Amino acid sequence: MKKILFFLNFLFLIGSSTVLAQETPISWDFKINTKSETEAELFFSAKLQKGWHLYSQHHNNGIELPTEFTFVENNNYSRIGTVWEPKPIVKYDPVFKDTSKYFADKVTFKQRIKIKSKTNFQVKGKIDAQVCIEGRCVAIEKKFAFDIVNSNADSAVLADDKNDLPNQSADSLALMNTNKDGSAAGQNAPAQENMGVNEEEKEESLLVFFLFAFLGGLVGLLTPCVFPMIPMTISFFMKTGKQAKRYALVYGLSIILIYVTFGIILSIIFGAGLSNILSTHWLPNVLFALIFVIFAISLFGYFEITLPSKWVNKSSKMESRGGLIGVFFMALTLVLVSFSCTLPIAGAVALNAASGSLLKPIIGMFGFSLAFAIPFTFFAFFPELLKSLPKSGGWMNTLKVTLAFVELAFALKFLNVPDQAYHWGILDREVYLAFWIVIFSLLGFYFLGKIRFPLDDEMPYQKSWVRFILAIFTFAFVVYLIPGMFGAPLKAISGWLPPMTTQDFDVSQIVREESKNATYFLDETPKYGEKLKLPHGMKGYFDYEQGLRIAQKLNKPIFIDFTGHGCVNCRNVENAVWIDKRVRDILAENFVLLALYVDDKTVKLLPEDRITDADGDTVFTLGSKNMFIQNTIYKENSQPCYIITDSYGRILEGPTYYELDIENYLDFLNKGLEKFKQLKNN
Repeated sequence: MKKILFFLNFLFLIGSSTVLAQETPISWDFKINTKSETEAELFFSAKLQKGWHLYSQHHNNGIELPTEFTFVENNNYSRIGTVWEPKPIVKYDPVFKDTSKYFADKVTFKQRIKIKSKTNFQVKGKIDAQVCIEGRCVAIEKKFAFDIVNSNADSAVLADDKNDLPNQSADSLALMNTNKDGSAAGQNAPAQENMGVNEEEKEESLLVFFLFAFLGGLVGLLTPCVFPMIPMTISFFMKTGKQAKRYALVYGLSIILIYVTFGIILSIIFGAGLSNILSTHWLPNVLFALIFVIFAISLFGYFEITLPSKWVNKSSKMESRGGLIGVFFMALTLVLVSFSCTLPIAGAVALNAASGSLLKPIIGMFGFSLAFAIPFTFFAFFPELLKSLPKSGGWMNTLKVTLAFVELAFALKFLNVPDQAYHWGILDREVYLAFWIVIFSLLGFYFLGKIRFPLDDEMPYQKSWVRFILAIFTFAFVVYLIPGMFGAPLKAISGWLPPMTTQDFDVSQIVREESKNATYFLDETPKYGEKLKLPHGMKGYFDYEQGLRIAQKLNKPIFIDFTGHGCVNCRNVENAVWIDKRVRDILAENFVLLALYVDDKTVKLLPEDRITDADGDTVFTLGSKNMFIQNTIYKENSQPCYIITDSYGRILEGPTYYELDIENYLDFLNKGLEKFKQLKNN
């Protein structure tokens, strides 16, 4: 019955029209390059329309959908390594307070294969991806089929004649093309260079990171290992007379050179492709978290992280050579001596640079060292301003301890990455918040002098009005965090926290659920609801046929939400519009809410829910079925996409897409509701 219902809806919606043009912001070109009789390279070239971008394979911030290549394995070939991609654009997203990795304009992926068969065979598979433009995203599922013709021939070509492949689907055949000049596609295809880099967006991302690193350098400058060195170093320069300003300038440039050299070394390492592993794999993220914990313990004063003393002694001896060389080694000695204080800060900059572009480690170290070097040069030019500097004292250790607490909190961010990506379920939102509440509560008590660490002096801290004010702000932040334990959104820091879907206890959701009558579900549990959830405690369904059946029983219109786990703009609409009580109420009271996730890869369809797609293949996953419904029945392919239909799936209003104006959204809902009422009365 379910399959008949699905088929009738399909016929009703498409029977009276021809195939409508859908948005195709990306086109693919597939080529082969035969390197030898036993090895070939497969090229997957994507060309995007202006303004659209395609996410990297290694994009894993838990929000957008990364590009994924799936191969049908057989005994005729084996893959050598994984699919290669060029360096993506890395841009900071201020909404989610995380970075996005993507390509613009065009990009080529490459997969090497080992040819095992002496006969003709095919390399088949599909590409799952998401392409986005401001305000909307489109989920992409593209099949490919490379035809390897006789591995003993000079080259492997792609089939370009449907008669050569009588069993292939039209979609697969469309992927097997030829070059414009008529030659076989893929012969002598060149290796792809770094494509799709938007320089303006890249520069913006690097500028933000530069400012972050510069701020880190200023903080490092105020630590006990560095700050007292400023007047001592300036006094030395003053004794050189006319050479003072020259030596101070060389001293500052030497500090920058030393740190930038370290940045270049990091860049070489990360440029070899390690950055993607560091940013996505669980092991480096766990190690980074442990490193931050070690840094924090060091800043608390329980031990020092120091370099071998012979390095410092050797550098100090080189200072005696005098001249510009001596000044350089003075700078090197400062860097080495201050290692125990600056490593936790410079290390934070370096670890954050690990997931960035080739320039990011260099830019980071330049920003850090620039802030570090400026005071030494500036006060050499204006020594009379030295008197305005605060005196060294216990406040410098207070700064170190404060940084220690911040680094403990920041360590959780690294642990959160693999916890979400691998579904460990260890750092749920309330567990994460509990750690933060404890950490910042201890920081507040430290400001009040209730907690002391090994390097703190015995001065009565409660007499310091600065520490008292800092304690007030710290405890105010703790009070702000506490409602988050019960489901408050905490919008100001939401980008640093695990998603709301990991929250086990949400008071607001309980209240909303208790305020609604359970007959909304007709005592029928939503299919696949054990893995899929709606935001803000809203009730709805995740299976198309079940949603239609419930709507017919309730005699209500359907609000279809074509959405995705990796749809950033879907979350924006949910957090900015659906959070409004008027929107929630009208959806709950007047519509059957049907959320269809088009990018879900893990939810397997029950046997009775499986369908056959246009290629004659059985669809086994819920995401693929929902994508087929959106593309074929509703002639849409972007997310978010909202459509109001009658109880049989016939469109009444919409579609509408990325709409953040609540009044416009309410108008859209009311128009659809009014049309349904008119339909009922006729």
